[in-house]
Amino acid sequence: MTMGSNVSLTALSENVGSAIVSLGWSSPTGEGDADVSVLLLDGNGKVRSDTDFYFYNNPVAADGSVQLLGKEPTGDGSEDRISFDLTAVPAEVERIVVAASRYEGARFGELDDLKVTLADAVGESLLRFVIEDAGQVSAIIFGELYRRGEEWKFRAVGQGYESGLAGLATDFGVDIEDDEAEPGTEATPELAVSTPGTLPHATLEAVPAPRPPAEEEAAPKKRAGRPRTAKKVTPPRAPVKSLAENESWRQARLFPVSALKNDRDRETRATSVLLSVMAQVPRFGRRITAPFGAPSGRMETFTEVSLPHGDTPRRPDGVVRVERAGKLWTALVETKTNGNPLKSDQVQAYMDIAARRGYEAVITLSNDVALEGSPLVDVKIDRRRKHQVALWHLSWAEVAHQAQMLIRHEGVGNAARTWLLQDLLHYLQHDNSGCHGFQNMGAAWVPVRNGINDETLCQGDPRALEVVESWERLIRQVCLRLGGELGQKVLPAQRSRRGTDPGARRARLADQLCLEGRLYAELRVEGAPGLLTISADLRTAKLRTSVEIPAPEQGYPLTWAKRLIRRLAEAPADLHVETLVEGEAGGPRGTLERLRPEPGDLLPKDSSTRITGFRLSLFKGMGSGRGSAESGFIRSVDDAVHRFHTSVVAHLDAPASGRTAAKERATV
Repeated sequence: MTMGSNVSLTALSENVGSAIVSLGWSSPTGEGDADVSVLLLDGNGKVRSDTDFYFYNNPVAADGSVQLLGKEPTGDGSEDRISFDLTAVPAEVERIVVAASRYEGARFGELDDLKVTLADAVGESLLRFVIEDAGQVSAIIFGELYRRGEEWKFRAVGQGYESGLAGLATDFGVDIEDDEAEPGTEATPELAVSTPGTLPHATLEAVPAPRPPAEEEAAPKKRAGRPRTAKKVTPPRAPVKSLAENESWRQARLFPVSALKNDRDRETRATSVLLSVMAQVPRFGRRITAPFGAPSGRMETFTEVSLPHGDTPRRPDGVVRVERAGKLWTALVETKTNGNPLKSDQVQAYMDIAARRGYEAVITLSNDVALEGSPLVDVKIDRRRKHQVALWHLSWAEVAHQAQMLIRHEGVGNAARTWLLQDLLHYLQHDNSGCHGFQNMGAAWVPVRNGINDETLCQGDPRALEVVESWERLIRQVCLRLGGELGQKVLPAQRSRRGTDPGARRARLADQLCLEGRLYAELRVEGAPGLLTISADLRTAKLRTSVEIPAPEQGYPLTWAKRLIRRLAEAPADLHVETLVEGEAGGPRGTLERLRPEPGDLLPKDSSTRITGFRLSLFKGMGSGRGSAESGFIRSVDDAVHRFHTSVVAHLDAPASGRTAAKERATV
C-alpha cells in the first residue's frame, strides 16, 4: 500500500472477524526499539475516556477487542503484534489508530524497515505498508482501522509527531499529566490512564516492570524514559513461613510427579495439568491463547477427546474451547515431553480433522523452541479449502515463563489462583515432569565440537547448521528464563542486513562457526546499559559473557573509572575490565581485583587518547555434554548469563545520554 490509500478487509479475506496487525522495524546497532499504542476513537475523533488508550502498561481491553501481544524477534529486527477482535469493538468506536513511539530522545529516522502488516484470523497476510524516510519524529501513526457501514477498512497513514507519544495522545483527547521535574532534568509526561481492578492479563513481553525492592526505592530517582501508568498489579512478595518441623518434610502437591513412570504418563499428566490451570486461572489461560487469535471469553479445556478420522478415530492430547457471544473458538492440542519430537503424521491428521470440523487452530507443545523459517514439523495445508486452520507452536519454556511473570511480577488478583500457578510452575520445573524446555543440542553437537578441535570441520557441513539452529533455540530459552526472573523484556538482538532470509543468515553463521570455532549471541535486556553478549569458544571450551558501557559525555576519565569500580563493588574479583579507546584495537585492561585499589590504571598513558567506553567480561568453563545435566553445555550457558547479569549488569547505570551517543557512533 501507499501512504493515504485504503482497502476493505472483506475484499481481501472472509476471515476478518479478528485480525493481527504487526508493526516492524530493524536497527543498524541492534539496540533500536519502540513501543506500540492503540487508540479507540468515537465519531468526533477522540477517545471516549483515557481507558481507550492501550499501551505497554495497559495492554488488554476488558472486552477483548484489543490485545497487545508483545514483541517477536524477526530475521532482521523485531515486530510488535496486536490482536483485534473486530466483532467485540463497541458500536460507538468508529476508528482504531495504530501507532508507535520512541523514548529518551530517540527518533524513528534511526530505524530501518518501518512497516505495518495485517493478517486475518488464520494468519494469512493481507496487506503491507512501508514507511519511507521517517525523519526526526519520535511517534508515528502507522495506520488505522475504520468503519464504513457494516464493514471495516484499513488506511495507510504514516503521519509523524515530533512531540512524541504525549503529543499524539493529547491530539486524540487523552489527559496528560506532567511529573514535577527534578533539578537539571526534563519533566516526563505521565499518562493518566486508570486500569480497572479486573483488568485482564498483559501478553508476552508487554508487561509492567516489577516493583523495586525497598532499598532501591530509597535511592535517588532516575529520569523516567517514557510514559507510565500510575497503577500496577503486583503480587505480595513476603514469603510465608513453613509449618514443617524440618526441611525433609515435603509439601503436599496438587500435581504430583512421583507416579510418572514413562513418557506416555508424562504427556498425559502434563497436558491435563496445563489445560486445567488455563481454565481455572483466566488471566493465565488468556496469556497462553491470545497470541493464537483466541477471543476473550469463557474457556473450557478437555483431554483425550476422540474424533473421527477415516477408519480409526484420533485422540488429540487436548482441546481448548473459548465461547464468546455465542461463537466458539476451538484448538486441538498435541503434546510431547522429555525431549520427544513432534510427529508430522500426527500433526497432519489433526490439521485435517480441524479443517473438516471448522476448528480454528492446532497447537503443538514440546520441549523445542520454534524458529522463524525452520518449522518443527512439515505439514501440508490445502489452500483450496474455504476454512483454513492455523498451526501454532508453544514450548514448555514459554509456558513456564508466562506462569513466572504472573506469579512474581504481575499477580492474578486471587490467592487460590496464585497457588494453582505456583503448583503448576513447581510441576513444570520438577526433574521428572519432562517439561524442562529445550534440553538437547542434538546429535550433531559432539561431532561438530570434535571437528573444530581436530580442524576437520568444513564449511557447508550440514551438522554445523544443525548446531547453529540449536544454539538459537537455546538463546531464546535463556531470554525467556532471564525475562521471567526480571519481569522485563529480554530479546535476542540480531544484526542482520535488511531483508536477510533466516535460512541464509543461519548458513552464514554455520560457515563462521567452521572458520572461527565460536558461537555468538547478543541479548537486549530492558534497562541494561548495552547488549549482553555471550560467546562459546569450542576450541578453548570457554564461555565469555560481556557488556560494553559507553563513556559519559561529561566529566573526567579518572572520575569515570572510579565511579565504575565503585558500582562493581559486589562483582566477582575475576571480572575483566577493558577500556575502549578511539582508533585502537584495545586500551588498558585488568581484573577487578587488581583495579580496585588503583582505578587510574584503566586510563591510557597518552592523556589525549579519547575513551569511548568500557567492556566488562566474565569467563567460565563450558559444559561438554549436549544435554542440560549439571555438566552439560545448556546448563553452563544458562548459568553464565544468569551469573553475569546478577553480579555485574544489574549494578550498572543505563544513562540515556550514553546510550544515545553509542547509537549515533554505531550509525556513522
